[in-house]
Amino acid sequence: MKPANILISRTDSIGDVLLTLPFCAWLKNQFPTAKLTFLGRNYTQSVIESFTVIDSFIALEQLNNQPTLEKVNQLKAFDCIIHVFPNKEIASLAKKAKIPIRIGTSHRLFHLLTCNKKVDFTRKNSDLHEAQLNFELLKPLGLKEIPSFASIQDAGVNFKVQATELPLEIASLDFKNVVTLHPKSQGSAIEWPIEKYIELALELVKTGKTVCFTGTENEGVLFRDLLPKNAAIIDTSGKLTLHKLQLLISKSYALVACSTGPYHIAGLCGIKAIGLFSARKPIHPGRWKALGKNALALVYDENCTSCKSKNACVCIQSISVEKVMQQLL
Repeated sequence: MKPANILISRTDSIGDVLLTLPFCAWLKNQFPTAKLTFLGRNYTQSVIESFTVIDSFIALEQLNNQPTLEKVNQLKAFDCIIHVFPNKEIASLAKKAKIPIRIGTSHRLFHLLTCNKKVDFTRKNSDLHEAQLNFELLKPLGLKEIPSFASIQDAGVNFKVQATELPLEIASLDFKNVVTLHPKSQGSAIEWPIEKYIELALELVKTGKTVCFTGTENEGVLFRDLLPKNAAIIDTSGKLTLHKLQLLISKSYALVACSTGPYHIAGLCGIKAIGLFSARKPIHPGRWKALGKNALALVYDENCTSCKSKNACVCIQSISVEKVMQQLL
């Protein structure tokens, strides 16, 4: 059976969603006439809508607000659902809707009862990149082998940020000289110290660059009072929607961040994207490096003994400003 209406369920964070793009592109290539719908969290909608291979979007929050019967009736429109991120309630609804093809990992007990295509693989101890691991779930649809990481690096050709208006303070910048710094991660990654981001900003300004600090309002509260008073250092934290942040990143010369959604956006936009990582599995760059030909991942020491022992380690804080500057310039 060739599916004609496929639902891709990935209801977690922006970075995880972005690493699903090559998976979506494979589905569109394999089933060019099929309609692809993405089920995700509301705040990820603007990045999902930048995937040119996705036809429509369903917000998890909106689905959850409906009565059970309406949820089931909405899911009856699909003939295939792929649970990229396992969600017990969604899996149960998909079975109640009698979606003919229901694919999920066999490593979730609730999938044993709700999925009829169960794939035996685990993410935790794998040496594959996250974007490659997603492909395991495509084997029931005809995938013969997992693609190499190099072969999916050009996923950005399917990622197009829609135009919008930027705030006046940055709209007229010379973007070829703008470096975007995103210092926080909302707790999702081990972070480089804000003092080093500030030092990096000052070094960049010396070379004629303009620096834009980005982040949510809550993140901005943590660092904006520490930023130097300099016309070439601009704080945009709390001022940009995700859509506007995507546009700023796409126009910038480069971005520096830890393993966060903005880093992955930068990679797919094709700009120089520098990610600062711990070498510890499973949070190392081999698993989470951004897609994109100009994406880089820096660690302090690939052979850090603490990281290799999978102990808590903050060696990322020892990555030097000089090392980052070398990659930027």
